[in-house]
Amino acid sequence: MVRRILAVFAGVIAASICIWAIETINHLMFPYPDGIKPNDMEGFKAYVQTLPFLGKFMVIIGYAVGALVAGFISTKISKDGKPTAAIICGIVFLVFTIYNMTVLPTPIWFWILGVLVWTLVLAGYKLALNKE
Repeated sequence: MVRRILAVFAGVIAASICIWAIETINHLMFPYPDGIKPNDMEGFKAYVQTLPFLGKFMVIIGYAVGALVAGFISTKISKDGKPTAAIICGIVFLVFTIYNMTVLPTPIWFWILGVLVWTLVLAGYKLALNKE
């Protein structure tokens, strides 16, 4: 049980790092407007709304990489051959993703991909099993 809990934490941390790295690249490609403050939610909403397709799609790419990594890492660490840890990681990120999509102006295609992408934790799970 402790191993599975640690596996979930490791999967969430690894996925978070992947998402952060890809979103950092995204912000280099599409920088914040001058004068935006870290706590300026209205300014951030305006920034998201004006992002081109690629800027929004890069977020989905980050989620996809994060999902694969979370599924892979959590499965490797749990070492029980079950998808439980990977699924829990996917649910955790799905909740955060839905929250983000409700507070930020995101188009319908982003909602669809933003929900579906977290099923990739199962692909990460399968990859981890194939590598044993």
